[in-house]
Amino acid sequence: MEADRNLSWLIENGRIIDPSQRLDRVGRLLLIGGRVAALDPLDGDIPADCSRVDASGCVVAPGLVDIATELGEPGLEEDETIATGTIAALAGGYTSLACSASTDPPIDTASDVEFVRQKAAKADNARVYVIGCVSKGRGGEELAEIGSLVEAGAIALSDSPLPMGNTALLRKALEYCLMFNRPIIDRPEVRSLTRDGVMHEGLTQLVLGLAPMPAEAEDLATARDLRLLESTGGRLHLNSISTAGSIDIIRRAKDRGTIVTVDTRIMNLCFDDECLRTFDANYKVNPPLRSRRDVDLCLEAIADSTIDMITSGHQPKSLEKKMQELDAVPFGVTSLDTCLAQAITYLISTGKLDWKRAIDCFSTQPSRMLGIDAGTLTIGSPADVVVIDPGVNWIVEPHQLRSRSRNTPLLNQTLKGRARMVWVGGVLKYQLAVA
Repeated sequence: MEADRNLSWLIENGRIIDPSQRLDRVGRLLLIGGRVAALDPLDGDIPADCSRVDASGCVVAPGLVDIATELGEPGLEEDETIATGTIAALAGGYTSLACSASTDPPIDTASDVEFVRQKAAKADNARVYVIGCVSKGRGGEELAEIGSLVEAGAIALSDSPLPMGNTALLRKALEYCLMFNRPIIDRPEVRSLTRDGVMHEGLTQLVLGLAPMPAEAEDLATARDLRLLESTGGRLHLNSISTAGSIDIIRRAKDRGTIVTVDTRIMNLCFDDECLRTFDANYKVNPPLRSRRDVDLCLEAIADSTIDMITSGHQPKSLEKKMQELDAVPFGVTSLDTCLAQAITYLISTGKLDWKRAIDCFSTQPSRMLGIDAGTLTIGSPADVVVIDPGVNWIVEPHQLRSRSRNTPLLNQTLKGRARMVWVGGVLKYQLAVA
């Protein structure tokens, strides 16, 4: 593998998109020694033994970066492992993941951080960055040993997908993390309003007779989080925003100068609550699929940067867990394999999202929020690169998915676009098999 790191690659004729440099043009990208060596190099600067890739008709971009990704291990290996999750990430065009602390036991000690890092190094697929717990055991009562977690390598703190229900603890965490320059990632939700809920509260929910999850549960928590942020001056990222009310609150906060970053999940941009009429358990996600108005306003918020980034929402669940009554089925969808293609099919191909903003949302902005050396093709940066073929059509069949779980409503659907080649640190880690 070390020999592979010394290989040089020339990616030619592709549409190079790098929002960090405001770059969008057809050109050539040279990778040498695991780093980006040149954009549009002169022929004399290209090594004689350079491997050439013809990327005609493809998009060449910084590798995608995902946050709050659930990798299962330790304790939930029936859903996912670090090895299978990072392989799925490569197939989906991701070169870096920030993994959620929602394991069993949760990642709330330095040894837990080290365990994940060692497992990821052994898998040697996509890069894995560790998110540590805000509270001990994700119990929401006492701060975790944040200093030890940061020293061990945690790049952010979060109890997500559990919300921070303890207001005093969240305030304390925002203040405490100032000394470490680490963001707190919270998924806003007032759980007393959503307890035992199944889907978004609205007309469709009333017709189906399923337990409601009102939008106000997210709106109220969003407002609280932003007020605490403004009073403490801490670093906050709002995870999985999905409602019109939250978007309005966030937009107003940003307009008055509040520095906050925000993401939404791909499912909440592509589907609405009408999908639950099928009673397909794979549409049961949290935050729930919202009304069409909420979806449209989320798309508007992506366009005007009220929402900064798009996440996969990868929350794999084993087949056994998803084969229950809808009321009892756990929330979650596997998405690393399909997120990029889903965005191309439902958003880019339909004109709802352009390529430059898409790469910004999937790569540049997540990297900046996490503070990692990724999301850019600047000279000297790590050669984490994806070549995306937007024209290829493929059917989402179980054998096509690299994730250990198959809980996706996209099974047997035809999607457009796939990652064709993926480099991590200049090493070709994934290449789409030619049929």
